Amino acid sequence: MRVVLTVDAQSEFTRLPATIQARVVGVLERLAAWPSVSGAKPMRGDLKGHYRIRTDDWRVLFRVEGNVIVVRIAHRSTVYED
Repeated sequence: MRVVLTVDAQSEFTRLPATIQARVVGVLERLAAWPSVSGAKPMRGDLKGHYRIRTDDWRVLFRVEGNVIVVRIAHRSTVYED
């Protein structure tokens, strides 16, 4: 499956420290094997239809619409804010 980053997610990715970028790249490679990805959790409420996967204190929010579309990459303290 193809993994696509939104413009916002790409911008967030470029601002991450290099060590976190390397971890996120690993997560994105795993997401290419959707739906056989361990650790992905479905979201509820306003984010219903999205999933999250974590790497340390960082979260990758995505949805699946033919491809895996990554919508946010942020620290757990701010990822769920608008």
